Amino acid sequence: MVAVGPREESPLVISSVLGLLLVGLILASSVMIVLWIVQVRIGDASHVDVAWAVLIACAAILYALLADGDAAYRALAALLASVWGFRLGAYLYFNRVRGKEEDGRYQSLRAKWGERTNRNFFLFFQFQAVFVVFFSIPFAFIALESESGFGALVWIGIGVWAIGNVGTIISDRQLATWRADPANKGKTARGGVWSWSRHPNYFFEWINWCGIALVATSTAQSWIAWIVPAGLLFLLFRVTGIPATERQALRSRVDYLEYQRTTSVFVPLPPRRV
Repeated sequence: MVAVGPREESPLVISSVLGLLLVGLILASSVMIVLWIVQVRIGDASHVDVAWAVLIACAAILYALLADGDAAYRALAALLASVWGFRLGAYLYFNRVRGKEEDGRYQSLRAKWGERTNRNFFLFFQFQAVFVVFFSIPFAFIALESESGFGALVWIGIGVWAIGNVGTIISDRQLATWRADPANKGKTARGGVWSWSRHPNYFFEWINWCGIALVATSTAQSWIAWIVPAGLLFLLFRVTGIPATERQALRSRVDYLEYQRTTSVFVPLPPRRV
């Protein structure tokens, strides 16, 4: 955890959200350029997912070091982002990257793009850098809060954030345990929270960001922080996440259509009887 000291200890102090986000963009874009060069050499882009989560945490830590807000709020911004980002990055690395072939999504893109693969992946990696900045917005607001002491809304937000993180961890572990059993190959996980929601990991991920937005709500112009959970919800339902996951599941698992009929798509609810 980063140590956040008095402002006079920092040679550079930033007092605006845009200033912090610009620093975050420079950080994310630079790292993504390096990672793009790596994918050119090894022919595998899967590590971009790990980098995306870790860079959000790193951006928040940088905001905590550079912002001119209260020390407690700056430390809180770094803590919330670090627990979430480094945990997710480690999970993605050990479960989707280390010792595994390139993620099927990126293999499909290589086949689709052909000779334009490296150019398009460069643009894709830079687009991920923009997403890093987008998701770091609430942490910039939190780090710039000048008032001392946490109000009730901050503590409620921390509680919601904790529920989201615990729920995501439980969802990921239950799914990993299911997949580790060879007898379950080709079958849909229906135990634990997966019997109440087809995408509990996405739901609790969204809850996590609602908690972070709640913490940011105590700051000035804090309503802007809510574009993150709102944007995430749009992405999950309309762009990536649920649509792509469900299409792949219907193609690869014969029992998934029945699972759709009986199980809530997002919010955990008791299974329906058919």
